Amino acid sequence: MEPHYRKFYVDWFNIRKATVYKLLALLAFIASVIGGGIWLWQSQLLATPIDDANTPRDSARILTYQGDVRIIRVSTRKTERAAEGMMVQAGDTIQTQSDGRCQILMIDGSTLSVRPNSTVVIRDSSSLFGGKSVRVKLDDGQIRVRTEDQPDSTNNVVEVKESENRILAQTEASFNLNRQNERGEIRVTRGNIISDSNGQKTTINENEYAALDKGKVSSRETLLRPPSPEEPPASAQIPVTGSSRSVAFSWKRSSGAGDITYQFQLSLSPFFVQDKVVEEQLGLRDSRYGIAALVPDTYFWRVRAASTSGQQSEWSEPFRLTLYRQRRAARIEAGDWQVEHLGGRLYRVSGKTDPGATVRILGRETFAKFDGSFILQISTSSSSVGVSISDNKGNQGQYNLSLRGR
Repeated sequence: MEPHYRKFYVDWFNIRKATVYKLLALLAFIASVIGGGIWLWQSQLLATPIDDANTPRDSARILTYQGDVRIIRVSTRKTERAAEGMMVQAGDTIQTQSDGRCQILMIDGSTLSVRPNSTVVIRDSSSLFGGKSVRVKLDDGQIRVRTEDQPDSTNNVVEVKESENRILAQTEASFNLNRQNERGEIRVTRGNIISDSNGQKTTINENEYAALDKGKVSSRETLLRPPSPEEPPASAQIPVTGSSRSVAFSWKRSSGAGDITYQFQLSLSPFFVQDKVVEEQLGLRDSRYGIAALVPDTYFWRVRAASTSGQQSEWSEPFRLTLYRQRRAARIEAGDWQVEHLGGRLYRVSGKTDPGATVRILGRETFAKFDGSFILQISTSSSSVGVSISDNKGNQGQYNLSLRGR
């Protein structure tokens, strides 16, 4: 008897290309979901929202922030990185670095904007018998406070050195403190402020500037408004044909008494950190300034005014300027020319060139398809025509095409 062997058969299936593509697309989708989840986790967008029920009573909230902003907790003395929606309590310290700024919503509805390189302490944030008390201390740098409608029972105070400055309703003002010379500044662009230093009260009105010397109001004068940048306009883009080019900057002059000079800054950073400032000029008497050789890059520029009394305006809003290297135009090649005489004066011209290029003949034009092919019907009694080809990068091609003998 012949032995029997068990036979196994394997069926091989031909896998279609579409199946492979679908599998690769699925893997790419899974990878993007995982990567997106990691990014969301790192950016704190998936952080658990603050539960109002568990939020400490009378805490302020961070509305927005940029750059490096840190919160030093009074309860633990630990430092935390700022996040939108983060609560800030009485006793907490807010520190912004050279690229940091934030906006905080206080319990009375006012907004506190902390500028770069500033230190602010929340001294009070409490409600009692229907009234609200907000008090912050500026240790260094600059802040801006904006109040809206407020009842008489509300008390909003900014401490600068030995002065207590009560901000009334419908007021917008900025406070500066320079730790090096212990001098402060108050600028009121809207509303009124009552400054109190050891019982000596001074009212600073709308459109006024006050200098503080060791907490006391030493002088008051009309507020010097910041200049308005004009040229180059915001987000301007200027081509550079060589290695560099000259750029002229201009701004609208500030109104104020006496001689006014200007300080100009050009930086590679929108925060104008010191190591990114590439050009700075003080004491400019004209409202324009030119730089002879700027290389292609993205810049930010701003300007502020100074009066003979020593008052300085706030910086203007920074304008962005982009210098880009202009490429030399290249010749666009074309070939596979075909001319079909349709009868009379009519011809059909076809060929191939760069995909997306514009082909023009005798005032008529068409676009080359994804494979570079094009067809254009023309009418002429001439024996030859000129063909112009161009693209959106400035490249061009010129051809003289014979219509006879084809």
